[in-house]
Amino acid sequence: MAIWSRRRRPRQWSVVVAAPKGPDGDQWGDTWFAADLAAALERAGERARVVRRNGASSPAREEDDVVLVLRGLRRVVPRRGRATWLLWVISHPELVEDDEPGDYDATFAASGHWSRAAAFGVPVTPLLQATAPERFRPGAAPPDSGARVLFVGSTRGQLRPVVRDALAAGVDLDLYGVGWEQFLPADRIAGTLLPNAELPAAYAGAGVVLNDHWPDMAAEGFVSNRLFDAAATGTRVLSDAAVGLPEVFGDVVRTYADPAMLGPMLTGDLDDAFPSRDQRLALADRVAREHSFDARAAALVTAVDGLRGAR
Repeated sequence: MAIWSRRRRPRQWSVVVAAPKGPDGDQWGDTWFAADLAAALERAGERARVVRRNGASSPAREEDDVVLVLRGLRRVVPRRGRATWLLWVISHPELVEDDEPGDYDATFAASGHWSRAAAFGVPVTPLLQATAPERFRPGAAPPDSGARVLFVGSTRGQLRPVVRDALAAGVDLDLYGVGWEQFLPADRIAGTLLPNAELPAAYAGAGVVLNDHWPDMAAEGFVSNRLFDAAATGTRVLSDAAVGLPEVFGDVVRTYADPAMLGPMLTGDLDDAFPSRDQRLALADRVAREHSFDARAAALVTAVDGLRGAR
């Protein structure tokens, strides 16, 4: 005899990001991350919206079923109502205060190697960053049809090491991002903005995509979101080293410690220096299956099911 059960109603999620309202906040990586996650939650049968930082303390949060805070540069204190509050530390782990995770019903971290996780007195569940394989995919552009070497990112107020090392090695670099004019002449900057909608094709068509990490994130295993996006397109990827990176990407994403390595790797025959196209496509397929926003949404929904039951 078949047993029928009524599916619970969709829950209302608010995904809180540290980005401000307006055009500037529209371009933050966290905003795009949240939008992709919200779309995945919708596909999982939930209702989801993205809330900018000023909305985190709004009375409207008391009416949500779930509030998921993507931890950025500022602490968010939960506004209690009926909502289940989740904290997902995806960047700047050094800024998380000792008593902060205790404010939440559950805490997740984009690392399985966070040295402080055991000291908070509450469980911290590893939940790595993710990609949207429906956009970041090998078919987004023909391979080797775009920039030979590409870096997309702001300066963060410094001449970022991977850019510095590539330029010092004589690499002809296509560079996009805000703030580079204070470090480089205008003719070395391809543009201040590469729209998010154009990123999949830019990555898929690049000869090599460069990546780096904040030192604290590299040391604590918070692997960059750019690595998931780029690897999902099947492109060649070169990054600084980070704890846990080989566990996710094996040796298909190349890393370097010695800047002297960059010249031979990036100015010579790329097929000699990097894994084959078949190896990169195999990684892209695995990233799409294991590290999609749909996979992350499923994990979050399961966690909330455990916390809230059928509510």
